[in-house]
Parts: sequence; C-alpha cells; structure tokens
Amino acid sequence: MARAAVSGRLTGRLLWRAATLAQRREEAPSACTLVFDLPDWPGHLAGQHVDVRLTAEDGYRAQRSYSLASAPQGERIELTVQRVADGEVSPYLTGGLQVGDRVEIRGPVGGWFVWRAQDTAPVLLVAGGSGIVPLMAMIRTRRAAGSGVPFRLVYSVRTPADGYYRPELGRPDPGLEIACLYTRSAPPGWPRPPGRLTRADLTADGWAPRDAPACYVCGPTGFVEAAADLLVAIGHHAARIRTERFGPTGG
Repeated sequence: MARAAVSGRLTGRLLWRAATLAQRREEAPSACTLVFDLPDWPGHLAGQHVDVRLTAEDGYRAQRSYSLASAPQGERIELTVQRVADGEVSPYLTGGLQVGDRVEIRGPVGGWFVWRAQDTAPVLLVAGGSGIVPLMAMIRTRRAAGSGVPFRLVYSVRTPADGYYRPELGRPDPGLEIACLYTRSAPPGWPRPPGRLTRADLTADGWAPRDAPACYVCGPTGFVEAAADLLVAIGHHAARIRTERFGPTGG
C-alpha cells in the first residue's frame, strides 16, 4: 500500500536497484500483490517499506512508497499495492506492469514501526483496510521464524470482499488469533453488526493492559487516531503503541 508518512530514520546510503516483476496476485478488487526479484537485496525488517520509481520514455520520473508485505526471503520481496483510480503510479503497477518488466526500488526504509523475531512480548495488530500490509509482514516473519510469541489481529474492512490475504489468514496458524470487523456490510450470520471499531472490540479481541503487549496500529489517519485513543482509554501505555498513518499520496 502507498504510504503518506514515514516513521523511523534512514540509516546508511540507500541505493536504487533494478527489480523484475516475477509474479502478481489479486488480493481484492482494488489491490494486487507484486512479487519482485531484487538482486543484492540487503534484507529487511517486518514493518519497513521501500520507494518505487518509474521512468517514462521521455525521462519523466514518478515515485511512491509502499510497505513490504513479505517476510525476509533472500532476493525476493512482495508489495501489495492499492489501486488509486486517478493515481499516477498505482494504476500502472496494478494494471500495466507485466511479469518480466522492471522498476527501480530503494530501501528498506524505517526502523521504528518494526517487529523483530527476537521480541518476546505478546503482539496486538490493529489494521484498517490496506493498513494490513506491514502487519502481514509481521505475521509472516513470526511464522517463518517459528516464533511462539502470541499474536492477535483485529482487522477492520468495509466489506468481506475488501479484505486482503483472505486464503492465508483463513488457514490455521497456531498462536495467531484473528477478529474481522466490517464497517458497511458483514457476511450473513456474522455475530457482530457492521460498524466502526469500538472499545468493546479491542477489549474482547485484543490483549489486556496487564499483558503489556506491543501494539501496532496501521490504516487511514482517522482510523489510526481513533484506535490509538481507544487503546489508551483501555489502559495500554502510550509508549507501547506504535502507529503508521496512510492517506492520499497521488497514487
């Protein structure tokens, strides 16, 4: 997904590298995952992002930042890109870029909104819409590392069709508990009626403050601010709540 804000600092010199599209997967009607082969990739942490640059034949360049969706896996990375209808970059990445085509990628970027496999505190992930992307990288990193740290994910989307990674999140994953919330329409018979994230949702599906979880919240600005306020109201220490806000960037 495209990022509107950058947390953390750049460390060292970041180089532009040529990346080749190896695979693409549709995640939702408005988003797809792009799998790139990226020689000499230095590796990344779950929660970091990269810059993607496109260059037109006339030399015009445009770039956007996208969260990494994958766990570290050698010289291959995954980005899930949400299509912005009137955007400049995302329509090409999601519709025009073909397997074998190249783009330039720089990164990884960010060092604050990250989860490391050696961390031992329980984890609460709170995602709004496409804010699931960097949190999915954390879930995948946990699984790849064989970590026993318990994760809980509270995932809010408009409708069932808007959810990302549905097949993967639907498979059993010991130590990962998932609660899906729908704001506009829910599946037939869903126990929770459609509506915005509430304190009751985080109390029922999250961790209690006494468990001292590491909390990661990602999504649109309004969602993130509301979720963080609810966590503090419940009793979670503000220093243990890390947030990333996403918003319009021109696509």
